Amino acid sequence: MSVEQTRETLVKRLTIDGTNYRMAAGTTDTLVSDAVDTLGYESIRALLLVGTLTATAVTDLRAKQCDTTGGTYADLLATKVSLTAATHDNKVASLEIIQPRERFLKFETNRATANAVIDGLIVILSNPRKGPVTADGTIIGSEGHVSPIDGTA
Repeated sequence: MSVEQTRETLVKRLTIDGTNYRMAAGTTDTLVSDAVDTLGYESIRALLLVGTLTATAVTDLRAKQCDTTGGTYADLLATKVSLTAATHDNKVASLEIIQPRERFLKFETNRATANAVIDGLIVILSNPRKGPVTADGTIIGSEGHVSPIDGTA
């Protein structure tokens, strides 16, 4: 890897997709993200922003894939991240899929039993096969700086 490649910022090496969603307190909802096209990327990560979980809440995040955007999405083996109310209030759950076997992925959040607040979902595509990458249309601004000096922002 060259010196220039090591100095690249994350802005040039990943794309944040605005397929995020928000769920108020609820007990029996399933929320599914928009389909994310992984073409040209080696990995995809979902960050689930978790709010308050009631003590008996049963909540999870899982990944699904399909070879077309409108097809039938199947769960990916062993990709469920389970959330526990006692320790996961106001935290972030992360689920990464490296080299998915099919082109399109969705992320699904399931809630059962008791209230669970979901503050949002952020999807990050990374390790592009070709770069630099262009920001998704839902991103309002993006900058990257290497060793900036002191001064007015």
